[in-house]
Amino acid sequence: MRTPFDDELAARLMRYAAVDTQSDESSASQPSTDCQLDLSRMLVAELEEMGATDVRLTAYGAVLATVPATAKGPVIGLCAHVDTAPQFNATGVKPRLIERYNGGDISYPDAPDLRLGPDVSPHLDSCVGHDLITASGLTLLGADDKAGVAIIMATARHLLDDTDIPHGEIRIAFTPDEEIGRGVDARLPADMACDFAYTFDGATPGDVEFETFSADRAIVTVTGVSIHPGWAKDKLVNAIHLASRIIETLPQVTMTPETTSGDEGFIHATDMSGDAAQMRIGFILRDFERDGLAQKGEILQQVCAAIAATEPRARITCEITPQYRNMRYWLEDDMTPVHLAQEAVRDAGLEVRSVPIRGGTDGSRLTEMGLACPNIFTGMQEIHGPLEWVSVQDMGAATQVALHLVQRAVTS
Repeated sequence: MRTPFDDELAARLMRYAAVDTQSDESSASQPSTDCQLDLSRMLVAELEEMGATDVRLTAYGAVLATVPATAKGPVIGLCAHVDTAPQFNATGVKPRLIERYNGGDISYPDAPDLRLGPDVSPHLDSCVGHDLITASGLTLLGADDKAGVAIIMATARHLLDDTDIPHGEIRIAFTPDEEIGRGVDARLPADMACDFAYTFDGATPGDVEFETFSADRAIVTVTGVSIHPGWAKDKLVNAIHLASRIIETLPQVTMTPETTSGDEGFIHATDMSGDAAQMRIGFILRDFERDGLAQKGEILQQVCAAIAATEPRARITCEITPQYRNMRYWLEDDMTPVHLAQEAVRDAGLEVRSVPIRGGTDGSRLTEMGLACPNIFTGMQEIHGPLEWVSVQDMGAATQVALHLVQRAVTS
């Protein structure tokens, strides 16, 4: 079903998606890449132009703004992240609009062998007649989470234009570096200054999510013994060989992303770099429960220790650092924000769907830090790769949910 926001949402997403905002885990700066600030500054200018107040770009790279209240009610935060995932090319994105999708296969102008259809992405079956946005085949689209940014911007513009709509104060936050687990600076909850918040960073229409993975990051460093290969007999210890043995020894059939689903966690090798002298392997560890996450860390450490024991001349270290925890641990103590969002979804004529996210959001960290922050859908599909797409009408439905949400908060 078409919505009054479709044209605005399509224009916003295509404009935002064309800006390179890929984050970089190897960077120590904040935000991790300067290019993210290009979009952040654009959003500051647009928010000021539409009449938002308290608009600023913080020292840690977040955009903050306020939509003033028109009625007495709780202060609600609306959040999305500007960065795109580092897993796939995100430079030179060429977004394109496919009007009134006919239900067939979608081809890509810059990648003739690439194809998207309902057999690959089943939600397409629900989007016949919708307007779709994809990239050109060589990059991801960046609807994760620029669709969320567009939805929040359209919501803010509508509320600022129509002051007869009753709502409490709304605090807007656009964060950097969510994709590398650094989106929530310690100062953000206080700077948002709201009673509770919502990230718009989900997929299927109707989704209201209050359970996420718990997550740790692990770095395994393998230091061998380097020597000229011509004189290496009984002296060389090749770090590449040892790193490969670590990967091969880890459970492959039952504990990797490609072999797990539902409530199963995993150990995922994300990157490997180095040479015969020293190798670095990056891992992410995921589980819905604290005990399961700790177990996966222990498995990785045990494998590293076992491989190290086979070659005492090598040095193998495994450093595990926390990223975020399942927001359910805190939200289950007060489900009011969740129930409010679920009612807003019903108000928009959608069926509520609340299932655990096999991932995380800035809301995971915000909730852990004391600011309750469930997650709401945007419509984005097949994220982090060249097949990423989103329905403009799904984005329109999410915008309607946002509007119902802020109005329901002052009447409930």
